[in-house]
Amino acid sequence: MNGTAHMIVGASTGFAVAYAMQADPTTTIMFVGLGGVTALIPDMDTDGKLSNKITFSYKFARATLQLMGVLILLYSFLEHANVMRWIGVGIGVGVIVLASFLTQRMMLTLTGIGVVAAGIYIEKNWILLLGVYMIIASFVAHRSYTHSIIGVLFFGIIAYQFEASVGIEGMFLTCMLGYISHLIMDMKVFPFNKRGVRWFLPFSKKEF
Repeated sequence: MNGTAHMIVGASTGFAVAYAMQADPTTTIMFVGLGGVTALIPDMDTDGKLSNKITFSYKFARATLQLMGVLILLYSFLEHANVMRWIGVGIGVGVIVLASFLTQRMMLTLTGIGVVAAGIYIEKNWILLLGVYMIIASFVAHRSYTHSIIGVLFFGIIAYQFEASVGIEGMFLTCMLGYISHLIMDMKVFPFNKRGVRWFLPFSKKEF
């Protein structure tokens, strides 16, 4: 299932929570949006809608670093002499070469590190844990641990901390239903899915 469909299903779960709690219009809109966003979170393990939205484009970052490498190279060659010149040229070439290996997953890793730092700085555990989740997601295979019970439990801790932080009842339930809706809609019981969900990783690789 594509990201847009997941977001619609997740937003629907948010609306259901708001309806069940007889929430006011502002809270209803908040739950609908939260449900839609959390329904995309499991796909942080791939170059999907959410990971692309929360990170800088790796193409832009790559081009920027390559430009910096060229500038370092030219500056060193024109402004320095002897050994310092060639050290600078080597650094410039190194930056250009390293930039060519930059991927969107690497950008997600860097973004996750930034989110962890932000969580530590403002002393918000849910932000810190979300950053840890992003870092892990940037390394694991698609439809693996983010699409498992372990992923649900880890995200549940984030959601619990989030509700405790904002103090709005129903946030935890909305987050969890949005997240779990993604996994359910990715199961093989639906004919539009060629692959299923490995709920019991790492104990079993069986797809459901």
